[in-house]
Amino acid sequence: MIGALKKLFETPPAETEEARQRRMRLAAAALLIETARADFTQDASEEAALRQLLSSSLQLEPAAVQELLQAASAQLDESTSLYEFTRVINDCYSAEQKRELIGAMWRVAYADGDLDKYEEYLIRQVAELTYVPHGDYIRAKLEARP
Repeated sequence: MIGALKKLFETPPAETEEARQRRMRLAAAALLIETARADFTQDASEEAALRQLLSSSLQLEPAAVQELLQAASAQLDESTSLYEFTRVINDCYSAEQKRELIGAMWRVAYADGDLDKYEEYLIRQVAELTYVPHGDYIRAKLEARP
């Protein structure tokens, strides 16, 4: 009984840099997948944009991108809100990285040539939850517009 109480109050082991990077990648990939899913149709062009963004921004090989997408999709299917992903973004990303993520979300949303109101709402919600200034949100939208 005493041992269980001691274990409860012990400080958790420090997270390794590799584990931190994996959490960051999963969170970003999950938010990009959710952007593609927001309009209830997952277009091939959105899928291609998603893969290209992950490959170029994270410098991953196609097999690693596929593995990341599967893990992020599974985590997204089990989640109940965006909070678990935006919390990781807030804990680990700089302001510039957050702006880049919002820009990437806009590029996925515009990939099929049609911006759906649900995609726009999701991106606005993520921008607010990650404290991206409204001006940066609009700038990223205008830069991503085809």
